[in-house]
Amino acid sequence: MGRKTKIGDPRSGGAAGPGIRGGQAYGTSDRVAAYPADKPVAPEDITKSIYHAMGIHDLSAVDPQGRPFQLLDEGDVIEDLF
Repeated sequence: MGRKTKIGDPRSGGAAGPGIRGGQAYGTSDRVAAYPADKPVAPEDITKSIYHAMGIHDLSAVDPQGRPFQLLDEGDVIEDLF
């Protein structure tokens, strides 16, 4: 969201999870910090990034009739965080 994280112990580099570098800011906000100025992120991007960090890359499934489908078609992994 363009702001420096205030979560987590600063001695550990801030808030982070598996494979995510701590203490980093991603993107920037507009002049009143209401909207992203660049690198907007949607919930599906965050979800795909969490799955990626957990090592889950195959998000396909099969319904009761045997038809394959994707659990999450939208979104992209936020590669800059890793």
